[in-house]
Amino acid sequence: MYGRVINISSQLDRFEDVFDEGSYDDAMPGVYEGPVGLAEGLVLCSDGRVRPSWAAASGLLCDYYDTEWGRPLPDDPILAEKDLFERLSLEGLQAGLSWSLILQKREIFRLALADFDPEVLSLWDERDLEFVLECPGIIRNPSKIGAVLSNARATIALRDEPGGLVGLVRSFTPEAQPLPLSSADIPTWTEESKQLAKALRKRGFKYVGPKTMYALMQAIGLVDDRILGASPLIEPMY
Repeated sequence: MYGRVINISSQLDRFEDVFDEGSYDDAMPGVYEGPVGLAEGLVLCSDGRVRPSWAAASGLLCDYYDTEWGRPLPDDPILAEKDLFERLSLEGLQAGLSWSLILQKREIFRLALADFDPEVLSLWDERDLEFVLECPGIIRNPSKIGAVLSNARATIALRDEPGGLVGLVRSFTPEAQPLPLSSADIPTWTEESKQLAKALRKRGFKYVGPKTMYALMQAIGLVDDRILGASPLIEPMY
């Protein structure tokens, strides 16, 4: 698969300057100053929508919150597996870094990592890994990038189990809970995310700790942690 990786080098070059950490020009949504009677963790943005403060920190985060965060996976099982694998990979890549940085580099990851196609990545070897680590703008962490490749192999192996990766992750969906009243009511992990992490590790997945898995569960709508008082969803992603 080494030749396939080489072909993306020229595409990645054009992203190097744009996505270099610290140089990305990300327009931030305006935020009204002063008390407006909102719950802790919410802010009123200049477009009239109420969002959590983390989502109002940058344009990328705002768009991610409005159109992707908390949305369920697509109904098509093939698309659902691919989308879930990408989201799981991004959560693992984020460990110790800001989510804003991961979103800035998302297109670089997609180009360098075969659009997060687990079938393709499951066939990559050490030479492919070494080349990806040299791609412009990539996060040069051999452990994290290597985990994406090994997780791809684990994803393919999971197809032998009913429901595959999607079915396994969904099986840990907790009972519905009332919406959090403030950011203080949102946990960083739960018993379900702990058990999900354990199940994935048992099957060879890496960078899937309880906190990382809870963030994944939030991201794909298995738990609803939109603070009470936040504006409703804008439009479905799928």
